[in-house]
Formats: sequence, C-alpha cells, structure tokens
Amino acid sequence: MLRMSDTPIELEPQLSIQPPTQPEVERGLQPPPLFQLPPPTQDPPETQHQTQIQPEIQLSESGPEHQPQAVSLWVKHRRLLLLLWGSAALLGLMYYIHQNRNRSSDQPGTVTPCLSPACQWASARLSMSADPFKEPCDYFLFMCGSDRLTQDSRGRHRGQGIPGHPQNQNGKSAWPERKGERSLREEKVMDRKTMLLQYIREILESNDRAGSSAVQKTKRFFNSCLDTRSIETAGVEPFLTLIHKLGGWAVSGQWNKTDFNSTLSLLMRDYATFPFFNLYVGRDPKEISHERNKRYIQIDQPDLLIPIEWNSKSQKSRAKAQTLRPFMATCQRYLALLGAPPSSDMMHVGMFMSLSSELAVKATPLQYRLSKGQLHQRMSIKELQIQAPAIDWLGCLRAAFHPLPLMEDDHVLLHNLPYVVHMSPIIGKWLNKYEPSNSAPLQTYMVLNLLHTLMPAMDSRFSEREKNVSVGDADGTAPRWRRCVLETERGFDSVLTHLLRERTAHREAEEMIENIFSAFKSKLHELKGTNQKSLQSVMTKVQSLIPRLWITSEISGDAELDMLFSTVSVSTHSFFSNYVQLLSLWQKRRRRLLSEPSEPPDVLSVTPLLLGSELLFPLGMFVPPLFHPTYPRAMNYGVVGFLIAKDILHMLLPDISSQSETVHAVGECVWTHYLTVTEKASRGGAFSLSSAQRQEVWVQFSALQIALQAYYQSLENRPGDTSISGLSHTHLFLSAFSQVNCDFDPYHEFMPLEPSFLIKVICARSHLCPTSLQCPSQTQQHSLQTC
Repeated sequence: MLRMSDTPIELEPQLSIQPPTQPEVERGLQPPPLFQLPPPTQDPPETQHQTQIQPEIQLSESGPEHQPQAVSLWVKHRRLLLLLWGSAALLGLMYYIHQNRNRSSDQPGTVTPCLSPACQWASARLSMSADPFKEPCDYFLFMCGSDRLTQDSRGRHRGQGIPGHPQNQNGKSAWPERKGERSLREEKVMDRKTMLLQYIREILESNDRAGSSAVQKTKRFFNSCLDTRSIETAGVEPFLTLIHKLGGWAVSGQWNKTDFNSTLSLLMRDYATFPFFNLYVGRDPKEISHERNKRYIQIDQPDLLIPIEWNSKSQKSRAKAQTLRPFMATCQRYLALLGAPPSSDMMHVGMFMSLSSELAVKATPLQYRLSKGQLHQRMSIKELQIQAPAIDWLGCLRAAFHPLPLMEDDHVLLHNLPYVVHMSPIIGKWLNKYEPSNSAPLQTYMVLNLLHTLMPAMDSRFSEREKNVSVGDADGTAPRWRRCVLETERGFDSVLTHLLRERTAHREAEEMIENIFSAFKSKLHELKGTNQKSLQSVMTKVQSLIPRLWITSEISGDAELDMLFSTVSVSTHSFFSNYVQLLSLWQKRRRRLLSEPSEPPDVLSVTPLLLGSELLFPLGMFVPPLFHPTYPRAMNYGVVGFLIAKDILHMLLPDISSQSETVHAVGECVWTHYLTVTEKASRGGAFSLSSAQRQEVWVQFSALQIALQAYYQSLENRPGDTSISGLSHTHLFLSAFSQVNCDFDPYHEFMPLEPSFLIKVICARSHLCPTSLQCPSQTQQHSLQTC
C-alpha cells in the first residue's frame, strides 16, 4: 500500500496547456512546462535596432580626417550587412510561413475541412449537441441526461469482482451492463461495449462475399441466430433428438441406463455443460507476481438453476422460498413442451428441485469464500479424487480437455473445496437410491442443465418461460442482435479478432497510445504530498511498462483461419445444429487457453489490460464511432485519448491517488468551480465530496489534461490537422470530449458532476480556449483560481 507524507503543498497543480502552433487569438494560453516547447531563437527587437544604427553612431563620432576612409569602409560593411539582412529576412519569412501555416489552421474559418463520410456523420452528430462555447451557462447540465448531482447519489462500493478469480479473469473489467428500453438519450450516451458490439454487428451484416470461408461461416452463424422464424419452425425436435443421442431419459420412459460419469464426460466434452461444478482455465495469482505464465484447470461451484439465497447467520445457502412456486411451474412447463406425460412430470420436477436444494447448501458467495481463503486452493487430481470420489475426475477432465495429456499428478485450483466435498456423497446417495429404478433423477438433472445451456437455440416458448423466473443468468431485455453477437464471439473469436485487426488503423492507434502514455508519465511529476519512496516505486513500475496494441501474430491470414475452421459446417437455417457446433468450438477455445503460453486478445475488451510488464490496449478501443482514421486527430484525442488516459489512471494509480494531497486539492478546486458556477453554495445546495468522489474528479480532470497534452504532442510530431464544422482544433477537441464523457464505466457513479463541466474548469486559464466560457451573468468567475 502506497503511503503519502503529510508535507503541505500548494493548492493548484498548474495546468497551462498550449498547442505548439497556436493562433494569435489563443497565444495567452500558458501550458504547464511539460507541454511547452522552447520558442524559436531570435534576437529581441531592441537588439536588432541597436545593431542596425551602430555604424552610424560610430561614423558621427569619427574625426574629419578619417571620414573618407570611414565612408569607404561603411559602404563595404553596408553591402555585407544588406546581404546578411536579406538572408536573415528570407530565412525569417520561410520560418514565418512554416509556423503560421500551422498557427492559422487552429483558427476558425482557416482550418482544412475533413470531408470523409465518417467526418460528415460526425459533423451531423456534433451539430445536434450542445456546443460548450455557444451555451457556456448550462451546456454541462444536459449532456448525459442523468441526475447525479444529489447528496444521495454518491455511488456504490467499488470492486464488485475479485481480481484473479475466474469470474473476473485476467484482470478484465467486469463492467455493469446497462439494461432497459433503448431511447434516443440512451443511444447518445451508449457505453463503449455497446458501441463495439454495434460495430461488430455491422461487419457481420455486411454483404461482402469476398471473405475467407471462415469469415463466411461466421456470418452465416450470426445470421442463423437472427433467423427466429426458422428457430420457431424447428421447435423441440432438435433437442429431443439430442436427448436420444445421450441415451434418453426417464421422463419420456425411454432411458438406456447410461453410466453417470460417461454421460457427464460427454456433456463436458461436446456440449460445454457442467451440471455439478464449473470449469475455468486461468493463472494462479500467487504465481503472477513471480511472472509465471502457467495456466491451470480451475474448479468452482456450479451455476445452479434453482434460485438460491445466502443466510449469513447459518452460513448456508437455500432455495428462495418466494420463487419456488414459479420455478416449479417453469420446470413443469419445460417437461410438458418436451413431451413428458402429465402423470409423471410432478415426480421428476420434485426430485430435480430436491437434488438442487441439497447441492445448494454449500454454494457460497464469492466474498465469503475470499474472506475464508477458499479461492485458488491447489491440489493434484489424485488428491481431488480422494476428497470427492463420486466423480471420475481424471476421466471427466481428460474428456473436457481432449487431446491434452492430463495425468493424476497434475495440479488443479479449487474455489470452493467444501462444496466439492459436500457434493460427492449427495451424488453417491442419489445414485444408490434412485438409479436402479426407472426414475433416474441424476440423468434428468443433467438433461435439464443441458437444456439451459442450449436455451439460446430453443424456440420462444422456452425463452418466454425463462424470463418469468430467475433461472440462471437469462437476460430477456437485451436485443436479439446483441445476444447473437455475443454468441458468435464464443466460438468464432479468432475470426472476429482477424476482422477487427484488418479494419483497425494500427499506425494511428499506436501513435495515440505512445503519446498518451508519454503525457501520463509527465503527469506523475505533478503529484505532491506523496511519500517519495512510494512515488519512486510507482515511477519505476511505470517506466518499465511497455504499452502496445493488443494483437497477435498466431493467425496471420485467411488461409490459417480457413484451416482452423475447416471441420466446422454452418447451416443457413438450422441455428440449433450451429449452436451445438459452437459449444464444441468453445471447448476447443478453452483447451487452447490451457496449452498456449501467450494471452489471446479479448476481442470484446474495451479497456487496457496490465499483463506482466506489458500494458495492452485492445482493438475494441479504436472502433467507430469513437475513433476513425479519417477523423481529425482533435476528435480522436478528445474522445479515445481521454478514455485511454482515464483507464490508465484508474489502473495504475489507485493507491497513490487516493492519498495524495494533490488529488484532494484538485478535487476541491474543481468542486468549488462547480458550486460557484451553478450557485449551489449560495442556495444551500452544496455538500462535501467523499474521498472517492474527489479522486474521480481528479482522475477525469487529469485525463482531460493528459489527452490535450498528447494531442499537442501529436501536432508537434506531425504538424497540421483537419477539422469539421469549421471549428478550431482546440474547440473541436473539447467539443468531441463533451460528447463522450458520459461513458458508463465502473467509476461513473463516483463522479459528482457532469464531466463536461471540466471544459469550463480547464478554460479558466486565460486564452486556453478559442472563446470565453464565462456566463455573462456570472462576473464572479474571474476570481476563481485555476486547478
């Protein structure tokens, strides 16, 4: 834990950001020293004037006897001086033209317009939004359409997931998915994940027939998922055929009395179904700190179908009493749809619920297991067999990860050993008591779990019943296209990664990553009141990081993709058969993860990942409409540049920023600006910020500064930029920022004000912005300090 010293600091970390080639109207902008470039070397006007008149002074002071010689020398010197002055003037003119070509480009009316289709779309969208410089009094109140400016909206406790746990694997952000009806406002503030899914959807719906066979199979799978008419026409017959393939079940009166462990192995291998426990693949957090990349099979409690609740007093789980009746009705409806005779369905449903309730007793919440040290418990498969003998562990794991050579001495990681130990005798009891008869409750239990796995491919009669009761993790509010994109990614992730890689502007993305990270490192030097040893530790860590675009060279082209999916056959009108193949592909993906040392890119990731000494930025961060290679760089940096900077700050500085006096000072400074501008303090509507709120204000304000510095660095490296709507570069940068600052990440509830208000704060520095953001009726803003 990084600690901060109690050294007092100055209240304001000076922001003075200035474009390297700014117009005269913005010259008063004084960026922080890290942003500034040395001015061009030239003599001051006074010195030049003195140089010019010096010979005449000397001539008038000479005596008469020396005047002819002096005149002759003066003529020679004058010719030489004229030659030198002419050369200097020519060089000065060339320098002036070079500088003002860039300076004038940041003045409205003189910028080079961007006319690409992407820019025309962005211009139309920008024209429909509030312009901070035309509506300076209240533009920031209407950007996100949410009311977060109340004392009761201070946010929930941070950290829903447990780092390193499979449910939050590899440190990926578990962002909350927003639900509810789509509306114009929701579309306006659409989160990054939804924008990425929309972009992938557009790729999959494109009519390009020239792609590889793997690409065409991926598109056919997606389209078959959207073809609900064919799904409705197929009905239950495909699933009934699959049950027969598994040996039948007692519900229909046709069961071949298949072996329990054989059926379980088959479900795990071919159908990615895990009725009694879950399987993951991931690293051991204890080894990550030692930079070991070995991955392990990880065994966890299952996702039980019956709704359960945790009793903290008894420290046991039980079925939710208020949901038992609707859950039972849903199970009965499922059996009826599958052709079960009414006379026996109640018996089978009763045994299914009884078995589920017994297994649920030792299913415990993640936080509880973390507090008890039950996560990532290591043991060999041989030791696990002794602890839970009812399961043929080596046989089941070999089936799930075939053809990998697993041995009984190989280690696995368990996340709820008490549940596994509790589960084994329950299975043994039900096997001995019921399997000799024709009721076969364990077989019924496994078939219903398989039905849940295949629910996305079943007709609407099943999905409608699933919406009526909390069974599993059904999300009936998500539009069909979104669910189809997510299902497509499960089996065809490598194809989607390939398609995104082809469409990503690598050079522009890598340049932005480099500039943002450089500006971020500069920002670290502004932190005050921090324990110097801790700060130096952070600086050393940051300096050792290698930021890069998260791509892989394992699949380099269409031919390799076609080979990888050569055995996959995708039907145009049978989504059920396609989905069964998808489950097989998903298991292959799991096997690759166990055997390959490198981290495969997560095609659906929209936030950076810290992996060892590498800071990886996924392709999903650089997709339209947030980023486009033809956009003016001002737009790309104002949107994606800000988001990258914010993500880095959240990822790398949680401890130091929470204790730094700079964080406190900047947070309070920005809050004072807000209270003054909105006049909340005078009306009694002010409240104090919590430490989490101050930190989030500092993070977002710093991210805006970093993005602006990085953009100016980009202009220095590559002078010149285009624009849209005739806006100056700084104006466009800030206007673009105002359109995306409502991004719904896990920290947005800690932000006590609309992030677009930060434009007013950053423009408090005189001449930073193209025009003043001061509201005419609020003259008191002149006395506000810069943050």
